[in-house]
Amino acid sequence: MTLLIDTPRLQMRHFRLADAEAVRAFNANTEVTRYTGDPAQISTSEQARRLIKEVWLHEYERYGYARYALIHKQHNRLIGFCGFKFNPQQQLADLGYRMLPQYWQQGLGYEAAQSVMTYGLTTLALPGIYAEVDSANTGSVRILQKLGFTHTDSYRQWGLNLQRYDYLCAPYSR
Repeated sequence: MTLLIDTPRLQMRHFRLADAEAVRAFNANTEVTRYTGDPAQISTSEQARRLIKEVWLHEYERYGYARYALIHKQHNRLIGFCGFKFNPQQQLADLGYRMLPQYWQQGLGYEAAQSVMTYGLTTLALPGIYAEVDSANTGSVRILQKLGFTHTDSYRQWGLNLQRYDYLCAPYSR
């Protein structure tokens, strides 16, 4: 599998079906999904395989990008994802990331997001990127601010108090 992004502590690559158990592990963790608004958690390996095949592999093929498998180098372990999801209504990429709680508060979220942003802006030439975050998820809010995103809207959706952040690279109007 081709390595897309390599940082001091992390690597990112496309997901593959063999990653199903790791995908199930981080998506079934309620601490991980607390702020995501996901309608249903992935609680079985079969559900994880469907997510990989029907969403991420499909999006790599259709858009050239999707969420990427986030590998912790020292532990040689798939710990979550970081990457983009194309929003057809807005014609923009949504930045998203999640990882197992034992890897939180170590700067890994910022390291992953910063490197995937560089990849998105240079290699993928994305015209703009946005992110939505629950206002209670202060760690993610700090990451977006540190990356240079601008807070552009606040609203309630999926039972969450969301804040929208934009990182626009070219002339764009919503």
